[in-house]
Amino acid sequence: MAAADRSARDGQVQAERGAVTFSNSMIESFWRSLKHRWLFLHELDSLASVTRLVAFYVQQHNEVVPHSAFNGHTPDEMFFGTAAELSWLTDPTRPTRHQMVAHFTDFHYHEVRSGPGLTHGAT
Repeated sequence: MAAADRSARDGQVQAERGAVTFSNSMIESFWRSLKHRWLFLHELDSLASVTRLVAFYVQQHNEVVPHSAFNGHTPDEMFFGTAAELSWLTDPTRPTRHQMVAHFTDFHYHEVRSGPGLTHGAT
C-alpha cells in the first residue's frame, strides 16, 4: 500500500489540513471586487488600459474608500498610523460608503481611461 493511501486511511491527511492557519479569503474578495466592480465595467482593450485601471483601483482602495473592517478608515490610514479620531464617523455630512464608491466609479472613469497624454478611446 502506498504511503498516501495509508495516510488517508489513518486520517493523517485530515489532521494535516486542520493545521493550516491562513486563508486566501480576503485577497480572493479583493480580486472579485476589483474584477466585478471595476474592470468588467470598462473596456479592456490593451495591457496599458488594464494596468491604468488596476493601479487606479488599488490607489483608491487604499487611500480613499473607507473600510468597515477599519471602522471607516482607509488601509493607508491604518498602516501608516495616520487615522484620525473616529468622531468624523458621526458627522451627518459625511458621504456614505455607497456614495464614495459611486463617486469613485462615475467621476474617475474618464480620468483613468484617458491617462496622462492620452485621449478617450486611445490605446
